[in-house]
Amino acid sequence: MRIRYNAPVILTYTLLSTVVLIVNQILGGFTEAFFVSYPTFSGSFLDFLRLFTHVVGHQNWLHLMSNFSFILLIGPVLEEKYRSAPLLLMVLVTALVTGILNIIFFSTGLMGASGIVFMLILLSSFTNIRSGEIPLTFVLIVVLFLAKEVINAFAEDNISQFAHIIGGICGSLFGFLFTKVKQPTNGVISD
Repeated sequence: MRIRYNAPVILTYTLLSTVVLIVNQILGGFTEAFFVSYPTFSGSFLDFLRLFTHVVGHQNWLHLMSNFSFILLIGPVLEEKYRSAPLLLMVLVTALVTGILNIIFFSTGLMGASGIVFMLILLSSFTNIRSGEIPLTFVLIVVLFLAKEVINAFAEDNISQFAHIIGGICGSLFGFLFTKVKQPTNGVISD
């Protein structure tokens, strides 16, 4: 038996984020320089780059492990279903949207993969969607997710519930846009 690099986007994302955290611990300031999207957007190349790279930076090991335990659990299944290129596109679009909206509406920097986590969580509820139906799991996840984020929005915890909500919205939209809907045939669902 051999170990297979089964989910290249998810595994590369995990390794890259881990390397960034290690380099930051050695050099200090590395994450803040390249992997935080700041609200003081000047239009420089680095500012544009940070709109994407903020999802790679993490404050500490606990922050990284809490995000990637979900990403590594859900991501490979979704990468197998949607394929690598579309999943990478979803990650990049989610990063860009959360980065831009954070600049527009907030005065704090944005760092971490939690928006991607919530994009994957909502996207995963579309794995068995059928024509003319909305999965009950999607409805329940949205209700629980929104309730949790609204409650957490009042906590002073340096966590961007806004990024979670935007990530979840992106995951929902990607679910509707990218999921092949199974069509019933004579009461039987076929692949």
